[in-house]
Amino acid sequence: MSRSKQVNLIRQRALTEQVVPASDAKQRTKLLTNIRAVVFDIYGTLFSSGVGDISLAAESDRDSAMRATFAEHGIRLHEMAKSLRLDSHFHTCIHASQKKRQAAGIAYPEVEIREVWQSYLEQLQKDGMIAPSTEVDIETLAIDYETRVNPVCIMPGLTTTLEKLQSRNYTVSIISNAQFYTPLLFEAFLGQSLAALKFCLNCSVWSYTLLEGKPSMRLYEDAAECLAKYHKVQPEQVLYVGNDMRNDIWPAQQTGFKTALFAGDSRSLRRRNDHPDCKNRLADIEITHLEQLLDCI
Repeated sequence: MSRSKQVNLIRQRALTEQVVPASDAKQRTKLLTNIRAVVFDIYGTLFSSGVGDISLAAESDRDSAMRATFAEHGIRLHEMAKSLRLDSHFHTCIHASQKKRQAAGIAYPEVEIREVWQSYLEQLQKDGMIAPSTEVDIETLAIDYETRVNPVCIMPGLTTTLEKLQSRNYTVSIISNAQFYTPLLFEAFLGQSLAALKFCLNCSVWSYTLLEGKPSMRLYEDAAECLAKYHKVQPEQVLYVGNDMRNDIWPAQQTGFKTALFAGDSRSLRRRNDHPDCKNRLADIEITHLEQLLDCI
């Protein structure tokens, strides 16, 4: 399937529920001086998602979505597979990939979902669960399933916020738990690629390319190194915006970034008050709408 068709699939299955601030959202803003770069999380910050995060983080019953995806791509199930939880087998493959990385000393391993899908289908065929079939387009298959289990929509104010940050010449980039299809969200909902939207691709950090995820410090340290290298921006000149105190705010602060907790989506806000790293921690500012950032820098 072409890239344009993949983008259309994401758009057609967009989340239709209204985005509303968390019930305990607390707008708390102030002017942050000497900020030269704004770095964003994606899921739950720039885009609202059905599970509040990238779907790999959730393991609810998704068997019907898996079967519908198989049917869409001509993958025929044998009789013995009809009583099994196919999504459970899928999560087993994800965990197996993560354990390999953990064994190599990675505390917060990430997967490359295309490799997981390939391994998963090969195992199902080996176990006699699916019939041999013509070659499957793994990327489109992964997007098909993801959009069924985790539809997304644009966060209110995103377009205006990005336009005004660009007009003020801020460097804008990303640190995100993500997969290969995550950048397609911008094309699906804003009609432009990340490059066209003037995100710095040299400074953007994606968990699936590192095979390491949040809250690993490596993502933030890599971002800080690239911002210094390509833009001569120091950590204290960076504002990082995210929705999760443990995965976003804590490691960003450890890196020396200023921080903004985004509380504008009830599905995604994660205060983590019971976590020792977050119990008495505050972001520099807390916002309930993305455009509030523009009054703080």
